[in-house]
Amino acid sequence: MITISEASIEDFGTIRKIVYATWPIAYGDILSKAQIDYMLEKFYSDATLTDNLLNKKHHFILVNENTTPLGFASFEHHYLNKNGTRLHKLYLLPESQGKGMGKLLLERIEILAKENHSNIISLNVNRFNKAYSFYKKMGFKSIDEEDLQIGNGYLMEDYKMEKKL
Repeated sequence: MITISEASIEDFGTIRKIVYATWPIAYGDILSKAQIDYMLEKFYSDATLTDNLLNKKHHFILVNENTTPLGFASFEHHYLNKNGTRLHKLYLLPESQGKGMGKLLLERIEILAKENHSNIISLNVNRFNKAYSFYKKMGFKSIDEEDLQIGNGYLMEDYKMEKKL
C-alpha cells in the first residue's frame, strides 16, 4: 500500500539515504562529483534540514510503499510572504521513478497549497535535469532562467517554473 506521511526530524536519516542514492544518478552527467558532494553536505546536513523545518517553516513529506520509503518532498507555504507555495525538493529513489510516486507527492502538495490559500506553486529545476520534462507534464510552465552562486565557486543553472492553482 502506498502512503504519504509528514516527515519529522527523526526522518532526516531516511531523507539523506534517498538523496545520496538519487543525486549521483540525477546529476552525475550534469555536475562534478565534487559539486555533488558539496551540495549534499550543504543542503542535507542535520543542521540545514533542522533549520529548514523549524526556522524556515519547510514541510517534509515521505511517500512509502508499506514501510519502505520511496521518496520525499519539501515545500513552504506563503513563500516570500505571498499566496504561493514553493516546492524546494522532490526526490524519488531511482527504482521508484516513473511509477507515479512523484505525481502523488505533487498532488498532495497541491491540496495542501490550496488549503493554505496558495494560488501558485513555484520551483527551480536544473536546466539539464530530466525532471524538467516531468514538471512540464505536471502542468508547470517555465517562466525564467536563474543562475545562483552557491559557494565554493559552484553555480546552479536553473529554470524557474510555476503552476497556477
